[in-house]
Amino acid sequence: MSKADVLFVNMCRDIIDNGFSSEGQSVRPRWEDGTPAHTIKRFGIVNRYNLAEEFPALTLRPTAIKSAVDELLWIWQRKSNNIHDLKPHIWDEWADEDGSIGKAYGYQMAVKYQFAQGEMDQVDNVLWNLKNAPYSRRILTNLFNFQDLHEMNLEPCAYSMTFNVTGNKLNGILNQRSQDVLAANNWNVVQYAVLIHMFAQVSGLVPGELVHVIADAHIYDRHVDIIKEMIERPQYSAPKFRLNPEIKNFYDFTTEDIEITDYQKNPQITGIPIAV
Repeated sequence: MSKADVLFVNMCRDIIDNGFSSEGQSVRPRWEDGTPAHTIKRFGIVNRYNLAEEFPALTLRPTAIKSAVDELLWIWQRKSNNIHDLKPHIWDEWADEDGSIGKAYGYQMAVKYQFAQGEMDQVDNVLWNLKNAPYSRRILTNLFNFQDLHEMNLEPCAYSMTFNVTGNKLNGILNQRSQDVLAANNWNVVQYAVLIHMFAQVSGLVPGELVHVIADAHIYDRHVDIIKEMIERPQYSAPKFRLNPEIKNFYDFTTEDIEITDYQKNPQITGIPIAV
């Protein structure tokens, strides 16, 4: 069975059985009908995925892996903050009339800084270090730019990635301030698993571990019954993942360079309500 399934099931059971409910508190999110969207949460979830063992896609329900990667490349490769550069429509309600989500995500990745090796943006700094100083303990990115928060239509949820090379293995820690577990958990996991695979390939390294740290991991009240049904479903082996080995430059990757095979999974869950 997929180890990603096991981690997901254990996390969800822990949140449901031991989590803190926001019922009775004032909360910002609302359902489409205007009702307050309450959650059950756990603080400080840490999940570890060994990418050398398997690709961490859930089989409890399908994850749209190529759509997830398109959003990842929108931020990390295209460095865009405009939904017209993105195929999935997941950001539509956060965009203005021109398609911009403000100074968030890709905008922050495109900002250039003066590093020791010259002026470059955060992504290029990571790629430079992985090739030239792989054992540095300073290889990281940060999207939570306080001076620009007031100009972001949504403050970053997954806001920081720290890279660390052990031997020839590229490891990464994804820090997330908040996560809607049903809607976004495996979406984010497969995104950053793919990013580690891509960065490892273009840097002459091999994928190691992805450590996912979530400060506020929550299940919305209208998702609890969906989660309870989902975690009782059959679990299958993780799918096989392959990148086009011909790609040597991160900026050349497309979603067509990803091959997913033997992906046995349960039916999709449709009509999931999303709080905004």
